Amino acid sequence: MNVTDIAFPNLGIYLENVPKTFSVFGFEIAFYGLFIGIGIWLGIALAAHDGKVMGQDPDKYWDFAIYAVIFSVIGARLYYVIFEWDSYKDDLLSIFNTRNGGMAIYGAVIGAFATLFIYSRLKKVNPFQIGDSGVMGLILGQAIGRWGNFMNREVFGEYTDGLFAMRLPIGAVRSRDITDNLMSHVGVGENFIQVHPTFLYESVWNLLVLAAMLLYRKHKRFHGEVCLIYLGGYGLGRFIIEGIRTDTLFIPGTEIPVSQVLSLLLVVFAVVTDVVVRMQIRKGKMQAYKVK
Repeated sequence: MNVTDIAFPNLGIYLENVPKTFSVFGFEIAFYGLFIGIGIWLGIALAAHDGKVMGQDPDKYWDFAIYAVIFSVIGARLYYVIFEWDSYKDDLLSIFNTRNGGMAIYGAVIGAFATLFIYSRLKKVNPFQIGDSGVMGLILGQAIGRWGNFMNREVFGEYTDGLFAMRLPIGAVRSRDITDNLMSHVGVGENFIQVHPTFLYESVWNLLVLAAMLLYRKHKRFHGEVCLIYLGGYGLGRFIIEGIRTDTLFIPGTEIPVSQVLSLLLVVFAVVTDVVVRMQIRKGKMQAYKVK
C-alpha cells in the first residue's frame, strides 16, 4: 500500500491517495478540522431546530453555542493533555498544536455541560430544557467529527479480519498507536496494519442514539430525561468501543482506561437518576422538572 491509501478489503473498498489536508489559496487546511467544524455547525443547527420544535426560542441556542464551543474545545484539549502528560511535559508549547489530533471528546462533553449550567444560571433559564435539545446537536457533532479521525488515520482498534476490517499503512499512523498485537499480524513484506475502524463504530452508534432521542423526546416525563438518554446511551457504546481501541488514555499510574471508567459511571448515573426522578415525580415531588 502507498502511505496515503486506506482500504476495507473485506468490503472490496480501496481508497487511493486519501489526503490529510487540502489547500485553499495557498493555505493548508486539515480535513480533521474541517469535519470538526462541520459537525459543530450542523450540531448547533439541529439543537436550535429541535428547540424551536419544542416551543423554545432557537436564537437562545446559537447564543449559548458561542460559549459552549469555546469551552468544549478547551476541555477536549485539556482532558487529552492531562491523561497524556508524558507526551507534552518536555515540550509545553506542543500543547497548543492540535493539527495532529489530541482532542478527547469526553473533555468536550464536560466543557459543554459545565458551560450549560453556568450559562443557564446567568441567563436564568432551565438548563435541563436547553440540555434536552442541546444533546441532539452534541451527539450529531460527535458522529460527524469522528470522520476527522478517519482522515487522520487515528482512533482505530486492535487487529480484526471481520467484515469492516480497515487497512492502514504503517507509515501513516502514529507509532504509539500500533500495539505489539497489531505488529504480530503484519505479514512478511507487508507495510500495513489491519484494524477495527472504531471511529466508524462510534459514529454509527452515535447516530443510533440520536435517532432514539429524537423518537423519545416528545414522550419524555421530565426535563433533563433526554440528557440522561444521551449520557447513558453514549456511555454504553463508548464503554464497549473503548475496550478495543489502541490509543486509550489511562488513569495516571495505572493501566485502567479512564474513558471506560467514566463511561460506566455515566451509564449508572443515567439509569439511577432516571429511576429516582420518576419515583419522586409520582410522589408529587420535583414537579418543577415535570413536563407539563
